Amino acid sequence: MTDRHQFDVVASQEIYRGHVLALRADEVAMPGGNVVRREVVEHFGAVAVLAVDDADRIVLIHQYRHPLGRRLWELPAGLLDVPDEPPQRTAARELVEEAGVAADRWEVLVDVAASPGFTDEVVRVFLATGLTSVDRPEMADDEEADLVVHRIEWAEAVRMVLAGEIVNAASVGGILALQAVRSGAAVTRPADAPWPDRPTRFAAGR
Repeated sequence: MTDRHQFDVVASQEIYRGHVLALRADEVAMPGGNVVRREVVEHFGAVAVLAVDDADRIVLIHQYRHPLGRRLWELPAGLLDVPDEPPQRTAARELVEEAGVAADRWEVLVDVAASPGFTDEVVRVFLATGLTSVDRPEMADDEEADLVVHRIEWAEAVRMVLAGEIVNAASVGGILALQAVRSGAAVTRPADAPWPDRPTRFAAGR
C-alpha cells in the first residue's frame, strides 16, 4: 500500500484580518505535481447549546443574520473569543447571556464543520439539561438587542429542521444528533471531550 499524498502548503499570504475572521491564500501541492491556490477563512470557532427543559422543550432564539438578510431560528451560541476559557464555560456563559438559562448537566452532542471547503470554523454543540431560569445581563446590543427567546416542543423543533425552517448548521446538527441519541443509535460525550478540529490559528494571530 503506497503512502497517500501530503497536501503541503508551499506558500501562504494573509489577505485580510478583521475582528472575528481572517482571510488567507495558501499555495497547496496537489497530487500529480500541480500547485493550486486555496482561500481559507480563519475563525475563532464557536459553541452552541441545545438546552432541554423538564417539559421536553428546547431553547431557541430568533435572531437577525445579515448575510442571509433575515431572522433565523438558532440554538444559543457564541464565539470562542475569550482566551483560555474552556468551551463548556463559554457555552454556559452564552446560554445565560442570550437566553437567561443556567444548566446543571453538560455533555457534548456533536462537532459541526460549518463549510470546510473554505473555512476552518467548527462549532461544538453541547447538550444542557437541568435548566433554571436566571436573569440575562443588561448588556445586549446590536442584533442581540433584538433577539427573542422561545421554548419549542422537541417534536416541533425536529419538524422545523426537516421542513427547512431551521437552517443554521450547528442547530440542525445538534437537533438531529439528539434525535440519534434518543433513538439509541448514538451516545453523547463528556463535556471536556477532546476536540481535535477546534480552530486555533485566528486566535493565535490576534
